[in-house]
Amino acid sequence: MNANRVVAFLQKPAEELNKDDIMRFISENDIQMVNFMYPGGDGKLKTLNFVINDAAYLDTILTCGERVDGSSLFSFVEAGSSDLYVIPRYATAFVDPFAEIPTLCMLCSFFDKEGALLESAPEQTLAKACRAFTRVTGMEFHAMGELEYYVIFDDNGRFPAIDQHGYHESAPYAKANEFRAKCMLYIAQTGGQIKYGHSEVGNFVLDRKVYEQNEIEFLPVKAEQAADQLMLAKWVIRNLAYRMGLDVTFAPKITAGKAGSGLHIHMRMMRDGRNCMVEDGQLSDAARHMIAGMMLLAPSITAFGNKNPMSYFRLVPHQEAPTNVCWGDRNRSVLVRVPLGWNSGVDLCHAANPKQPSCDVDTTMKQTVEMRSPDGSADLYQLIAGLCVACRCGFEMPDALKMAERTYVNVNIHDESNKERLAQLAQLPDSCVASADCLEQQRTYYERDGVFSPAMIDSIISQLRSYNDGNLRAEIGQDKDAILRLVHTYFHCG
Repeated sequence: MNANRVVAFLQKPAEELNKDDIMRFISENDIQMVNFMYPGGDGKLKTLNFVINDAAYLDTILTCGERVDGSSLFSFVEAGSSDLYVIPRYATAFVDPFAEIPTLCMLCSFFDKEGALLESAPEQTLAKACRAFTRVTGMEFHAMGELEYYVIFDDNGRFPAIDQHGYHESAPYAKANEFRAKCMLYIAQTGGQIKYGHSEVGNFVLDRKVYEQNEIEFLPVKAEQAADQLMLAKWVIRNLAYRMGLDVTFAPKITAGKAGSGLHIHMRMMRDGRNCMVEDGQLSDAARHMIAGMMLLAPSITAFGNKNPMSYFRLVPHQEAPTNVCWGDRNRSVLVRVPLGWNSGVDLCHAANPKQPSCDVDTTMKQTVEMRSPDGSADLYQLIAGLCVACRCGFEMPDALKMAERTYVNVNIHDESNKERLAQLAQLPDSCVASADCLEQQRTYYERDGVFSPAMIDSIISQLRSYNDGNLRAEIGQDKDAILRLVHTYFHCG
């Protein structure tokens, strides 16, 4: 059983697909075009189309790839030496769910003129981060995302939802459920491993338009796959919205006083098929090392996960978005949350279904930790690579467990009674400019072991500083019209 038509037809795991498999699938399924797809420096997915002239030409493009202009894709590639190769990764093959002409798509890797993987390419930066993590810890780094977005459509006045009470709402009060279900089906067809989908808190009417917030959450997989899946998911959601006459945005903030959209990233560490986040029913010391690293580098992680000025209108108190560097159990006011695990020892299935025989199930695989600061403006590969670097740093810090203990909170950090505890905690940046400064101060952690190239870090810092938004949040305050103008400016972020 697999939603991806290529995998289902060939009856092989995606990671085992080879060129002969791809050519066979194309031949036996009347595929007429091939698309190469890859992320650009703006975080969006790019596409190169090929019509299949004959078998020899198909073999050539699958073997040799094609040239692209790297300077038009990435600011850190110089125009005088800009030619790059894009080579398809067969494991990512899927049938385009939108194409009228039968089309097979594959994600690609970038190579330079020497035939070496492009060191600063998004997928290569993440791959290097994962290799360094495994070398230091002996474990694999896994991740998954909670992709939040708003669907926008005309208000017909029927079955209005209660403002800011859309969480897990059913039809007819939630109007975008069918759209979300189709998105989930198409994402699964591209290879996305989806956990579930639901309507989210945010819903409101503005200028005779309904804004309805939704979320699609994924299952934890190897970090490189997690970034690919989120990239393709955003592509699917936008394409389906376009075809259905809807609009969608992953913008971190829509208007004052309404729920913003985050991109929470869950992480776990795996060794020999075992989740290392739990030990004897409790959060393991290894997980606390991981969290400590995120506490250390949290200010600069915003440079990868919060990429435009609207990001910092979401990171304000009392909006279930973090502002301080701390962590806790089941606590949505903290930066890193340890979600409720399945550690009670109770057979919940038997308790809910008494006729179902009781059984002993290992539920430790489900335990993750969640970074709550990122949003839809994030560069997905940079963000997950940055988190991987931070988690690795937690194992290289001599005082990691003390750091974890010092930054742990088990209360609502924004409650007035906890203001003394709040004052002891470091704050997240309040602007792109401040985020750039944090990255400048902490860049050596990311450049260590050659994970992030200095040119890439310079490019990120330059981009963030170009917004010149150091005082923007204070200047605009709760001015809804000014916020709306900013939303329109950064509507198609990420």
